[in-house]
This record gives sequence, C-alpha cells and structure tokens, in this order.
Amino acid sequence: MSVLRPLDKLPGLNTATVLLVGADDALLQQLADSMLKTDCASELRVHLARSLPLPSNVNRPRVDLLVFVINLHSKYSLQSVEKSLHHVDASFFLGKACFLATGAGRENLCSVHRNTVVRLAHTYRSPVLFCDLEVEGSRAAMAQRLARMLQISAGHVPGVSAMSLLSLLRSSESPSLEDL
Repeated sequence: MSVLRPLDKLPGLNTATVLLVGADDALLQQLADSMLKTDCASELRVHLARSLPLPSNVNRPRVDLLVFVINLHSKYSLQSVEKSLHHVDASFFLGKACFLATGAGRENLCSVHRNTVVRLAHTYRSPVLFCDLEVEGSRAAMAQRLARMLQISAGHVPGVSAMSLLSLLRSSESPSLEDL
C-alpha cells in the first residue's frame, strides 16, 4: 500500500498537476475538461482517480493539489473519499488538499448533509468548497478557482504560498464547529 506524498517527485518547469479524487467519473471528467479550458499561465495537468491508493506500477507525476470531490447526493461518494483519506500523507493537508462538495444547489435530494463534509474538512484542516458541477456556469467558475489554487499550490504565484492560501480560505469560508 503506497501513501501519496506531495514532495515525492521533483516539480515540473511551469507545470502544475491536480488529482481529482471522487466516485462520480462523469462529474470528474467534466470538471477536468473545464479546468483545461481555463486561461492559465502554467501548463495544467489533470488526473482523475475513483479512489486511493493509486496503482503503484503507474509512473505518475508530482501532485501539486489534491481535490476530494464529494457528491452530496451519494453516500457512496462520501465513503469512497473517507477510505481514500487513509492513503494520503499528512503533509498534503498543509495547503495542498481541499474538499469539493457538489450538488449543494438541490438540498432536498441530498443524502449527505453539508455539515458532514464541513466536519470532515475541519478534521483534516482543509478548506471545503461548495458548488453544483452539473450546472455549466458553476462548474466553469469552480474550474477557474481550482486552477488558481493549483497554480499557488505548485508555487507558480510569486509571494503567495500554499499555506497562506490555506489560511485565507479557512478564515473566509469555513464556519467554526460551534456554528454547526
């Protein structure tokens, strides 16, 4: 069993790689396609995985940002992410990982409560983002946001580190556990 570590590979020159982990292949692919369409100074590489660990026989690049995608309409999606978290080195949660919850726009169809995802993100000291990947405009906006976060996590934005981004995202979006 291999543990995914953020610095186990050397960085590529002007290349930033994101790994999207989630059980819904179609939504992951749509998000990946939207990310690749964004205007970005870095060469973006997007990899998809249904779960972790990744196969050990694959020659994989360095991962600069790890995004756990949870579909709020699927308990299986949450369980898959929870199992995958055991295969990630703790140092990824220092500004190089986030949770993305999709399906928040149709709360009446949710089988996973938003607070469950917020608590999970809080446990791993990582930001959580909410959107509806099934809506083109929402997906495009999230793709741009993730592309920017990826550039920062890869070290391609002068003066901004992954840790400072983490601090900003935590203070602006994450409610305290007392608010839940």
